[in-house]
Amino acid sequence: MSGPWTVEILARNGEVLHRHRAAGLPIRVGRAYDNDFILDDEYAAAHHALIEEGPDGGLLMRDLGTRNGINHRRKRVQQIALSGDTVVRMGHTSLRVRAADFPVPAELRDRTMHGWEGLLPGIIGVLLAALVALLVTWLLDAQPFELLNYVLAPAAGIGAALLWSSLWAFLNRLFGRYARLGRHLFIFGCGLAALVGFRLLAAVVAYAYSLEWLTRYGSHVAVATVAGIIYFHLATIKPSSRRRLRALCTMAALLASSLVLIVNQQRHGRLADELYMAVLLPPELRASPDATVADYMADVEQMRAQLDAERGAAPASASGAN
Repeated sequence: MSGPWTVEILARNGEVLHRHRAAGLPIRVGRAYDNDFILDDEYAAAHHALIEEGPDGGLLMRDLGTRNGINHRRKRVQQIALSGDTVVRMGHTSLRVRAADFPVPAELRDRTMHGWEGLLPGIIGVLLAALVALLVTWLLDAQPFELLNYVLAPAAGIGAALLWSSLWAFLNRLFGRYARLGRHLFIFGCGLAALVGFRLLAAVVAYAYSLEWLTRYGSHVAVATVAGIIYFHLATIKPSSRRRLRALCTMAALLASSLVLIVNQQRHGRLADELYMAVLLPPELRASPDATVADYMADVEQMRAQLDAERGAAPASASGAN
């Protein structure tokens, strides 16, 4: 170790709040103004600790007989050797001391994508949330036109976007360094648009080409989309851990999809979300060739056999339970 020495005050998440450089040893720490490092903590003594060179040539911190003492890993110590990563607590302040030759990790690649944060992405995210809420209200509105419904819908979308994104911005500030509210709003708006967009597109394509599975298993796409939204939020907070976050979100999505399949099986006796397509669209959207009467009757017979089998299974299971 060699000087000069840097005393760092740390936040609870390990972030450095303040640095002070001392040219040589010893370093006197405390609240009094004649110290080398003044500690603005009312739970620290006027002359709280002394940092000096130990017998082995390393740094040694000694308690100067204070009431609250020096704490390391929740234990009070009279003196402690400082390795550079050693964090001690004096009063309510956590600090560490590092020498000038303390090694630092290699430079990280900047994956922050600064162009996708700030006011403009935030406005885009808010507008997407409002437009999606307005579109959903219009599609589901089967009552006579009420202007109030079309005013409340985008307001609710904007409120949900601000609430959701503010929570992530708070976590971003807590575990990162900046809040990045605009980025989180953009992620929410794009995710919400993807969720509703797939729902609409799947309904149209399933109806046009007789691909019922697109709607019968649509909840798994929704689960994957939500997992993707959460991944991008987490990656904004910790961009250096993208591989670990991808694995975590993938595992969460697989677990959620498995739970959906289990719940469907227990509630309805089938793995799909719904037995048939729940949306009917204009005949002009049909692209599949028309089925013949014989094919239609064969499908009906097959359907009837399936329904008869389900009706027969229900009383049997009920009688077995009694």
